[in-house]
Amino acid sequence: MSLRVLIVDDSKLARIVLTRTIGALQPDWSCVEAANGDEALATIGQHHADVVILDFNMPGKNGLEVAEELRSRFPDMPIAIATANIQDEIISRARAAQAHFIAKPVNEDGLRGFLVAARKQLLPESQ
Repeated sequence: MSLRVLIVDDSKLARIVLTRTIGALQPDWSCVEAANGDEALATIGQHHADVVILDFNMPGKNGLEVAEELRSRFPDMPIAIATANIQDEIISRARAAQAHFIAKPVNEDGLRGFLVAARKQLLPESQ
């Protein structure tokens, strides 16, 4: 079964890198993109998404604010915060929102653990 990942980042290049990396690790998954938090919330209302990867620093709502809102609407959805802002406070807030922390620049090694855990959670029969 294919899963859909919502990638939220104000950088088009970052979205391209994430889409390619996800494609390399999970070729049967599809990706949909949003450029900021408000667009992400609108997109998830229009298109089903199983997994969300959010940038932290974006115009408008930051990734943690979006993660907290998504967590209240979708308590079991795998969510990750991907950021170069590696501060203890950001990591702690991501954990409080039950979001996985991924350090940027994102690469296959950094993303693999989150995607494997999401697949196990959402598709337990595929193990």
